[in-house]
Amino acid sequence: MSHTKLVKDVMLEIFEYPHIPYWFSIEQTIKVVKASFIQPQKHMDPLAVLVFDEKYNLLGIVTLKDILKELEPVCVKSHSKIEVPQKEQTELTIVWDSLFKEESKKLAQKPVSEIMVPAKHFVDPSDPVTKAAYLLIYYDLPLLPVIEDNRKLIGIVRMVEVFDAISEEIVK
Repeated sequence: MSHTKLVKDVMLEIFEYPHIPYWFSIEQTIKVVKASFIQPQKHMDPLAVLVFDEKYNLLGIVTLKDILKELEPVCVKSHSKIEVPQKEQTELTIVWDSLFKEESKKLAQKPVSEIMVPAKHFVDPSDPVTKAAYLLIYYDLPLLPVIEDNRKLIGIVRMVEVFDAISEEIVK
């Protein structure tokens, strides 16, 4: 890259991205995600939600996939780890559909802290975008928190911004 782009050049400010306290229920979290879809100019396609404690310390991240997996009825979950023939997959989706309204509504009352993934990987605003790309790819993350001075969360960087920055250099 001729001019190395830095994380600070592509990051979203922390308050531009959906975030919730750890005590929110999964249902409340869903409402926050749905509201963010309505405001795409602010934070398009939130693939995850940041989870904070009372002092606004980042605790973890909850992805849309985490939410959907948690809402899956228990009887269907037992089959998700094994090889299921195509015919039975269709039957399992019918079972999930029939149980969805009742059981999933109950599951949605759990606190989001029970399904969040603890935040373990971070970047500094002065890190190169390529470092963010490496971490996002290597750890299969939807986003990376941006931490300043090894303690203060100031933003996030997502794969879409990293891709844009790197691909821009390639197509020049």
